[in-house]
Amino acid sequence: MTLLRPGQNLLDWLQTTGLSVLMTVLGAMILARLVSWGGNKVTDQIDSNYQLGDALVRSEATKHRHSVAQVITWVVITFIYVIATLKVLDQLNLPIGSLVAPATVLGAALGFGAQRVVQDILAGFFIITERQYGFGDTVRLAITGSSDDAEGVIEDVTLRVTRMRNSDGEVITVPNGQIVKATNLSKDWARAVIDVPVPATADLTRVNEVLRQVGVDAMADRGLKKLLLDEPTVMGVESLEVDQVNVRMVARTLPGKQFQVGRALRVRVAAALRRRQGGSSGVVAACSGRCPPTGHVPW
Repeated sequence: MTLLRPGQNLLDWLQTTGLSVLMTVLGAMILARLVSWGGNKVTDQIDSNYQLGDALVRSEATKHRHSVAQVITWVVITFIYVIATLKVLDQLNLPIGSLVAPATVLGAALGFGAQRVVQDILAGFFIITERQYGFGDTVRLAITGSSDDAEGVIEDVTLRVTRMRNSDGEVITVPNGQIVKATNLSKDWARAVIDVPVPATADLTRVNEVLRQVGVDAMADRGLKKLLLDEPTVMGVESLEVDQVNVRMVARTLPGKQFQVGRALRVRVAAALRRRQGGSSGVVAACSGRCPPTGHVPW
């Protein structure tokens, strides 16, 4: 079907149909920009309420609201462009009904290629509704076909993809349908794990006493106390090697704060061991004629 009626010149077409098509396209673009602006205002307000509050970490409800706002914005913008496309086809006098049969054939042909997109959208829907993770969460994702897991902080979640930023500042975009396992490292609470290597000849009772005291001192510290849910505990010997043993210390923390607490506890453990090494002769274990070399902790 021709777009120009008999006797209609190009200028007339541009002043009528062409102008109508142009206004529809511009209107859709402006409306999409407004929706995007409104969605950004909503998410900024959610972030502002968190930043101005007393909470040290985002609540699960805040993270979920942020993710839902992003998804709704994406869906509305997609809907606007679809409606605008149908409107333009109608203005060009292209009968939409006659396109149903060709579209069915084309859809069947593209079905195999589009099934991954449908899979991504369905996976994203369940990620959002089941609250597996949301904006601001620290997650580790196992991805189909990749030997390395993707780990970082979630910056954007849509029905199709998840965007995250790792510790190196790199932005990683993962299709939701390719995520086979999601490990949320910042949901409800987290755990900092510190393995302390000590010589095999060490007096483990004294080692445990020092580590317990480190936990008591950490809980008494005002800066660390607000990140800890309870006092760090000593779990005992985690592994045995020929010349050393590893003693494990764990601490329950606020979600996402396990790395900060872990670094602080390692500094305290190192300082405590150094003090023992430098000034306490009462903790030296019986070496049976074979003392550890210089530089090792003299348990």
